[in-house]
Amino acid sequence: MRTSRFALSVVGAAALAVSGLAVAAPAGASSAATHLSWTRSCATSTHVGTMACNALRVSGVTEHVHATGITPNATPSGYAPADLLSAYNLPANGGAGQTVAIVDAYNDPNAAANLATYRSQFGLPACTVANGCFKQVSQTGSTTSLPTANAGWAEEESLDIDMVSAIAPNAHIILVEAKSATTANLGTAVNEAVALGAKFVSNSYGGGESSSDTSYDSSYYNHPGVAITASSGDSGYGVEYPAASKYVTAVGGTALSHASNTRGWSESVWSTSSTEGAGSGCSAVDAKPTWQKDTGCSKRTVADVSAVADPATGVAVYDTYGGDPGWEVFGGTSVASPIIASVYADAGTPSAGSTPASFLYAHTSSLNDVTTGKTATCSPSYLCAAATGYDGPTGLGTPNGLTAFTG
Repeated sequence: MRTSRFALSVVGAAALAVSGLAVAAPAGASSAATHLSWTRSCATSTHVGTMACNALRVSGVTEHVHATGITPNATPSGYAPADLLSAYNLPANGGAGQTVAIVDAYNDPNAAANLATYRSQFGLPACTVANGCFKQVSQTGSTTSLPTANAGWAEEESLDIDMVSAIAPNAHIILVEAKSATTANLGTAVNEAVALGAKFVSNSYGGGESSSDTSYDSSYYNHPGVAITASSGDSGYGVEYPAASKYVTAVGGTALSHASNTRGWSESVWSTSSTEGAGSGCSAVDAKPTWQKDTGCSKRTVADVSAVADPATGVAVYDTYGGDPGWEVFGGTSVASPIIASVYADAGTPSAGSTPASFLYAHTSSLNDVTTGKTATCSPSYLCAAATGYDGPTGLGTPNGLTAFTG
């Protein structure tokens, strides 16, 4: 698993401290710069037909003490639900009557307990197996015969269910665990999520494109009337599948910071280095959907929309099976995908027969346009650099309320 290191100026560190992300300088570090390190939860996929999760776990962050009366009251830095709702102008009690599914590989044996801790910490309503809010199943729907546990994917699963909790706290959650990280098994898990009634399905994983993708499209991701989201990837300029599928909403990534403007927040393209940042570009395989109108790519362009993904402006997550057990901070487009799936859930059930990604293109003025930052130098430039209106790394922008996510 690759570790990244990011030097943050004093000004940047101060901004993150204000936002809730306390940055701890390593021993012996100069006061002129503060450093964060992060590690991929899943090793990058090197085989066609195999996927990797897009979660980045931050190390070296410190814990704050929050108000008493919430247990546990020691949490790490990282954005909390209230921050995300504020940044994206979302309702505080969203998701009522909806079911959001999370599709990942392998088993997180502590998922239910971790979810309970996260929700208790932030005063969210309990979501348990006992009250019918949370369900954890295999790709065949079994609640008792679950896959082998895997620490890296367990981190991903904790991240995903926490982001659903943050954005759609009144939604039910189904965690569908594929038996391995192959496209076929993860795709089978998507089908199971839909069969179980989920109208919103988040996929925080990806792999290289292949000639089989159009077949995978029809077998696993073509579910009219269901909002299926997919992370655009964490390796910068370049396209991953299933984000490239014309049937999903491809979700890119931003850096999110507090700002002294009317919104109170600012965003730019997430880019740490030439090999790490929001995935984007022009598919070599998938056909362009009719609702996508950019002219620099004759096939499917990634992404459609975006949300926070920069680990330097990451989110708080509770996980006890992988990494450093306890409160952690995560980034990666794995953060953004479940956020967007949950925004769709807040907006209500998609219309029958619809492709929910198309909703965004009918409501472009109802998104926060991201116009600064880039991941690379490419041609045409909008495929890897922010632009007014549509661009690859951030799509049409980030949520500004629910209008853009309705049919």
